[in-house]
Amino acid sequence: MEKADEFLKVMYELASNGKPFAVATVVRTFGSTLSKPGFKAIIDAQGNFVFGSLGGACPESAISEAAVDSIRERRTHLVRVFLEDVGNALAGSVRVNSVEEVHVETNCGGNMEVFVEPFAPPERLVVISDGGHNEVAESLCSLASSVGFQVEAIDPSGLMKGAAKVHRMEDISEFVFNHDDYVVLVTMGRIDIPALYALSKTSVKFVGLMGSKKRIADDFGKLIERGVPSSFIESVHAPVGADIGSQTPQEIALSILAEVVAVKRGKHLPHKQ
Repeated sequence: MEKADEFLKVMYELASNGKPFAVATVVRTFGSTLSKPGFKAIIDAQGNFVFGSLGGACPESAISEAAVDSIRERRTHLVRVFLEDVGNALAGSVRVNSVEEVHVETNCGGNMEVFVEPFAPPERLVVISDGGHNEVAESLCSLASSVGFQVEAIDPSGLMKGAAKVHRMEDISEFVFNHDDYVVLVTMGRIDIPALYALSKTSVKFVGLMGSKKRIADDFGKLIERGVPSSFIESVHAPVGADIGSQTPQEIALSILAEVVAVKRGKHLPHKQ
């Protein structure tokens, strides 16, 4: 019971600090293995075993990579680990046929199935405004919160509503972006260039820009003059929003969120023209 309590405590501490991790649980074993069903371990985003055990270094080295993939992809994996006889494996090797099947050199000779479940903080949507009342931005914040995003806003006026946290700043380069952030600029154009220039130095998952085709073309031309790589410019979703025939501010916000979610889920939606 003490170990179970400590296991939960470690999970709670990681989750409370916003650190992603995975829990790997042995669900079945076949033949000779040190592992038993119910063995479990907590693995961090770098593949380190933080707590618990799967029955030794051999299966743990194999599951480490699957755990990292699971955390990055935010999806579960069921992995079959083959603990092969030394005579049937290449000396000192770990051979990965697929994410779901791993062969490890060991004298055990059995195999095991391990369920890997990721735990990660909500993905963050950062909405950038250039200040003042902005119905689209506020509607986007509220909608994104309702589908599970951690929503933060950058707004020079500090008056944005609907976001869990509002950063009152104008210099976007001062904001610390995460590599898995989704970022949408819902502005009147005043801060587009410095904001996009700052974002070009990051590796966020998504950058969307609301605006007319003419304004977007002008923005991109100025960014090219400032030496921004064409690869970044081509990656910007502009004008941002799925083609759902939106007209009202609330509908425009919905179209933007639809495109963000589509990218998140690896789907493609017809784009605004």
